[in-house]
Order: sequence, then C-alpha cells, then structure tokens
Amino acid sequence: MATHQLVTADYVIIAIHFIITVGVGIWSTFRGNRGTSRGYFLAGRDMSWWLVGMSLYVSNIGSSSFIGLSGAAAANGIAVSCYEFAGLFCILLLTFVFVPIYIGASVYTMPEYLKKRFGSQRLQIYLAVQSLILFAFTKLSAEIFAGAIIIKETMGWNLYVSVLILLAATALYTVIGGLAAVIYTDALQTVVLIVGAIILFIISMIDIGGYESMADLYFQAKPNITVANTSCGIPDPNALHIFRPASDSNYPWTGIVFGVNILSAWYFCTDQVLVQRTLAAKNTIHAKGGGILAAYLKILPMFLMVWPGMISRALYKDTVGCADPTICEEVCGNPSGCSNIAYPKLVMNLMPDGLRGLMLAALLAALMSSLTSIFNSGSTLFTIDIWKRIRKNASEWELMIVGRLFVIIFVGFSIVWLPVVGKAKDGQLINYLQSIASYTAPPVLACFTLAIASTRINEKGAFWGLMIGLVLGVARMIADFALGSPVCGEEEYRPAIIANFHYLHYAAFLFGTCLMVTVVVSLLTKPQDPEKLVNLTWHTRTRESHTRNQEKDFKLAEKDTSSVLEHEELSDPGDNDVSMTVDVKTVEAPISSQSIGKRILYFICGITGNKEEQLTQEEQDNIDRKLANLATKEDPFWRRVVNINVVICMGVGAFFIAYFH
Repeated sequence: MATHQLVTADYVIIAIHFIITVGVGIWSTFRGNRGTSRGYFLAGRDMSWWLVGMSLYVSNIGSSSFIGLSGAAAANGIAVSCYEFAGLFCILLLTFVFVPIYIGASVYTMPEYLKKRFGSQRLQIYLAVQSLILFAFTKLSAEIFAGAIIIKETMGWNLYVSVLILLAATALYTVIGGLAAVIYTDALQTVVLIVGAIILFIISMIDIGGYESMADLYFQAKPNITVANTSCGIPDPNALHIFRPASDSNYPWTGIVFGVNILSAWYFCTDQVLVQRTLAAKNTIHAKGGGILAAYLKILPMFLMVWPGMISRALYKDTVGCADPTICEEVCGNPSGCSNIAYPKLVMNLMPDGLRGLMLAALLAALMSSLTSIFNSGSTLFTIDIWKRIRKNASEWELMIVGRLFVIIFVGFSIVWLPVVGKAKDGQLINYLQSIASYTAPPVLACFTLAIASTRINEKGAFWGLMIGLVLGVARMIADFALGSPVCGEEEYRPAIIANFHYLHYAAFLFGTCLMVTVVVSLLTKPQDPEKLVNLTWHTRTRESHTRNQEKDFKLAEKDTSSVLEHEELSDPGDNDVSMTVDVKTVEAPISSQSIGKRILYFICGITGNKEEQLTQEEQDNIDRKLANLATKEDPFWRRVVNINVVICMGVGAFFIAYFH
C-alpha cells in the first residue's frame, strides 16, 4: 500500500531504539529491591511524580490508540476525542479521590482493596478473575492486533517473527525488573512517542495546508467508487463536532456525557494497569503530581492522532476512505473499510528517510510499553489475589518466582493467540474484544464508587450489585454479537431494543441499575462494623480507631518496626518524600556455594543469596500500616501547588471541550 519503503537509516534508528529500550529496562532492574513483593510489584513505592505521570500516559496510549483513534477520526471526525478529554478528568479523579484511599489501605491490587473494604474473599477472587480475562481478551489482543497492522502496513516484515521478538524483549526486562523496569522504560517511550508524533503532525499539517484546508478537504474526501444509493463513504457532516444528536449511531451526545465518562472512570480509577502506577508513587503528593502531568498530556491525542487521521482520509480518499467492499478488500484486506491504516499511511508517505524510522520506533515504543504494562499488572493480580489465596503461607521467594512465571505464561498465551488475531481480517474480532469492556465496566465502577463514598455499603450489597450487573451485561453482549450489525447500505434487521439502544446508553443504564441494587441490598442488610472501615472510605481516610486493641496494634507496630528492621531510611522531609527502604535481618548463605542453576534463578528473582528472616503477617501488616500513614501525610506547600495545578488543568480541558463541542 505504501509508496515509500524503509531505507537503511530507518532500520538503524529502529534498531538503536530497540537496543536502548532493552538496555534501560535491564539497567533499571538494579536500581531497586526487586527481590520483594513490594519492590517487584510496586517498584518499592519509590517513584517520583514525573515517572508516574509518564508511565500513566504511555500505558494508556498504546499502539491501539494510534491505530484506533486515527482510524475512528478518519471515519467519523473528531468525536472520538471525547474519550481522551474524559480521560483527562478521570485521571485527576483517580489521583485526587481514589489513590489516597488505595495508598491508605496499603493495597497492591484493586481486588485486594475489595477484600479489605468488605472482608470478602469472593469479591476479591471474582474481580481478579474478571480482570485477568479482560486483560487477555481485550487489552492484549487489541495491542497485538494494532501491532500486526503497523508491522504489516509499514515494514512488510514477517508478522509472527516480529511480534515474537517484541514479546521476548519486553518479557525479558519485565520478568527481571518488575514494575520499576516497566516505569523507567515507559518514561523513555513517552519521550520517543511524543517527539515522533509531533514531527509527523507538523509535516502532515504543512502538507495539507493547515487546519482550514484540512477541514475543507476532509468534507470533500468522497471516494471515486461508492456503493450506489447509500451514504457509504460520505464524510459525516458533524465531523468537526464532539457533541452530536442523541440519535447519532456512533457518538450520541447523551452517550458521551454519561456513557463515555462511566467507561473512562472505570478504566482510570479501577483498572489495575493504570492504578498500579500511582500506587508506586513515593506518596500521595507524587501520585497527584503524576496524575496532573498525565492529564495535561491527554490533550495531545486530539492533535497527534485525531487530526492526522482526518488528514489521512483527506489525502487518500480512495484508500483510507474506501467504501466499496471489493476495493477495500484490495487495499487492506478488510471489506468493511480501511480507516485502520490511516496513521501507517501517513507515516510511510509523508515522513522523510530516517524520520520514518523514528516514527515507527515511536509506534513500536507504544506497543512495547502497553505489553509490559499488561504483563506486569496481570502478574500482580494473579500472585497477590489468586496465588496467595491458594498458598496462604507463601514466602517472598515463592511470590517472586510465581510472579515471574506468570509473565512467561502470559507471553505464551500471546503467542498462541496471535494467529487468531491475525485472521481477523474483517476487524469484527477486535471490535468484539474491545466491546466486552462496555458491558463489564459499569458494575465494577458502581461497586468501587459506593465502597469509597459510603460507609453504609456492605458486602452483600456489593456482591449482588456486581452479580446483577454481570447478568445484564453478558445478556446484552451475547445479543449484540450473536446478531451482529448491518454494514453500510444493508437494511437494519436487529430488534429495536438492540438497534436503538446505543451501547453507551446501555452503559449508563447498567451503572445506574447496579448503584440502585447495591444501595437497596445494603440498606436491607446489616451494616459493617465502623472500626473495620478505618482508612478504607473517603470519610474514614484520616480517622484512627481508638479501641484498646487498635491502640495495642499501633504500639506493636512501633516495636516490630524497630526490632525487625535493621535499616530504615527516610529522605529529607522538606522534599515531601516518605519513601522507605527496608532491610530485614539476614543469615549469611554465600551464593558461591549454590549451583549454577540456582544462581541464575536468584539473579532473575533479585535474590541476593542470603536467607532472609520471614516476617509474620502481623509484623508485615504493621509495617505496611506505618508506611501508609507516612505516604498519606502531605506537605502544605506542595498540597497547594498540586491543588492550583489541578484547577488549571481542568480549566484547560473544559476549554478544549467547549471549543470543539
């Protein structure tokens, strides 16, 4: 499809980027204690705000965003940017409302929070299993699908060999280094991604003649061959507006106001991949600072992905904008349309030699970052929420080995799943996978929202809210995908309840229903003991229990922390950094006396060869509680700084929404 081919300079840049990325990943493995669950899964909770912010952004903006956002813009205009602007506000909601609760609760995962909040193992297991399924069949599949398009349309490399190399490289530093390696490489990938995308944006805007010319040419971008007596291939007259009539089949304004915000709040505030980055922050101030940085960066996709998608449609109306199924099949192998190739088309046709390689390196950076995020978060969920339920007395060594083995298993699943995704030439499989979240997200968001907002919500209410939501969501999902949807020009054949009930409207309905069920069941059943809700809800986040047993626990915490820890290091309080490094008592067991195989295992798992004294669960809980109390204390000066910035950031977001309404 491309009129230009990669040259030596492009390959050199791609190779250099690949080597540097793996090098940074391996280097970062030696910066922290990756031999403990805190070090491996949460990067020692020692990440600065800028690392948290960059990792939040690039974990969200993967290769599927470049392909998906530009493709949707090519087909329907700027309305798809509603997800990005909603994400701006939801990132702030995460870091200013949800994260202080999560950090105060000393949790590693979202299912673990439900376990502490409601004292329910069934809620923890349910959410962990559901999250892993969604990881495998939506996030992972979407990224592999997008990566396949990039590799196929721009490089012409063997799809399977290319993806296998990427999977092997990302798994290497993810297995060895854990979240710390993921976050440091995310920071590198963010810079490469933004620089490459800005260069392409500038070149494409110059080529088309500016914004006004882009708008004019987009509306004229009707392919020469169309389907007779239909509107297929004709640009949407509302392409330059975010808010459209409530009857719009793609982006009804009612669905954007309610449904999109619900899905975004679920994704940013309760999804393990995104939340885990904020939990790795040194404290709540660093988490909030990172959230503000990521929120500002969420403005960029409108200009770096959405507009380029529209430019591609305007420049290549007969390929990117094809309407006739036969023509589309010839262009991209997809009879339903070729908008997915919008971004790769620009890269290959507009970028000069050398810079073309930089842009492809940026796209590969987005893909690798997303893969590492999925691998690490999936490993955390399985180890903390499932394996520790199976093996209640599992040692730190065992958790480290299991966590790393799960990454390898996840990579194996990716390899097995690749041929299935690769055969989805009509795009229906990836649409199916992405749509699953729309019918599973609202019940989870309703559960977390009420769990944090109200002390009256109990386990029975949360459980039945999730179960009713699951039944309603799965029922609609089965109906949607069993019936399918008519292609452009085909007569509507679905029942009105399916055809006219937009999935964004259904998400809002599902969210409201789950809220109601959770509240009603909770009010009809016995409330939880208030003493068990300390630091677990918004109203009890700063409350301390004054029962005799609780006071005894805090005294034990001081005693245990001083006796068990041989070294405790707090940085200068003026820097508002409450990170703590912990070294437990050790008994020397020289690594030189071990076999070669065991030495390799020790290296991979970050084990020094010394036999560490195993803390009791009570000792570990007391230490976690002390660290959480330190992490939630905020310096008044920096609190004012982040509060002022969050107001400015929300104002900027509101301006762009109003401008492009």
